[in-house]
Amino acid sequence: MPGSGIRRLFEIALTLEGVTFLAVGEPDLPVAPHIAAAAKAAWDAGDTNYTANGGIPPLRRAFAQRFAQDRGVALDPERVWATIGGTQALHQALGLMLDPGDEVLVPDPGYTTFSMSPRMLSAVPVAYSLREEAGFLPELDRLERLVTPRTRAIIVNSPSNPLGTVLDEHHARGLLDFARRHDLWVLSDEVYAELAWDAPHVSLTALDTRESGGERVVGVFSLSKTYAMTGVRVGFLVAPRAWAAPLRSAQEAMISCVNAPAQHAAIAALTGDQSAVADARVHYRENLRAATALLDERGIGYLEPSGAFYLWIDVRHVSGGDVAAWAEDFLRRQRVAVAPGSAFGPSGEGWIRVCVAASRSDLLHGLSLLPAP
Repeated sequence: MPGSGIRRLFEIALTLEGVTFLAVGEPDLPVAPHIAAAAKAAWDAGDTNYTANGGIPPLRRAFAQRFAQDRGVALDPERVWATIGGTQALHQALGLMLDPGDEVLVPDPGYTTFSMSPRMLSAVPVAYSLREEAGFLPELDRLERLVTPRTRAIIVNSPSNPLGTVLDEHHARGLLDFARRHDLWVLSDEVYAELAWDAPHVSLTALDTRESGGERVVGVFSLSKTYAMTGVRVGFLVAPRAWAAPLRSAQEAMISCVNAPAQHAAIAALTGDQSAVADARVHYRENLRAATALLDERGIGYLEPSGAFYLWIDVRHVSGGDVAAWAEDFLRRQRVAVAPGSAFGPSGEGWIRVCVAASRSDLLHGLSLLPAP
């Protein structure tokens, strides 16, 4: 399994002094006080024992209620499983979908674990290109050509990391129809669902729940980005009801359960004051505006994001066909860490991903050092 190109740059950056970090998707805002207080109260009360494999019932209900409020679709709490971040949710789901040698369609460019997890399961990730000419969105005619007798699932990510693209309802329904025609699972990564800028997030999990009871789409969610809880490690898997028995055993074998204080913090995040989320959205959006204005001024191309907190920036004019090597050289010379697009798949060659969830000064400083055409 190849290593992560993002992690490699990050680890090099940690050995250098005076680095501006724009490579990792880490919110620069603090966790809201009421969330931290809930975790502290659990520790103080000695609430540190094992819980049910899928999470304590109040947490599963809290996620279902938040989902219903945000998406307008009722969700049975028994379909909700608390996981150690979205990463474990993704791996857990793939472990139940794939046998060795099975194929899963993964976006290219797409987040690194979409390809890493199948390889760890001895399955085969098959990339579907998200092309600039198609607005970096999935193309059904090209997907059709990739399906083989071994294809079992497709991973869909909206809002996209690293691209910032967002599926509208037309594209979402097209992908659901494609999956139904070929009897595929859909693994829908909706980690950035609360960070859609131009239109409300279209949830494949909600569409499938509304129309067929939630039997084909398996949803991956996380509190990491929305609530600045990346290190707390609480995510959710929304699975078909029929998965309950195998998931209970799989959770027991893999993690037993998410730690109890983190689950109480998650309840506070989902049910408490949401003003910190609203403030974060304003902060990220204003950072995006400032960043794109600077790139426009300098004549550097980029993809206008519709969601998430990243900028996908075109550096083909200087990267020389090896953007990973260019990004490492840029880090060592300018002390600015950016993620090379090739870390997200071959289609990312010549592009970089910049996280705008940083201080405004750091963001603009780093972008000001990018070579202009």
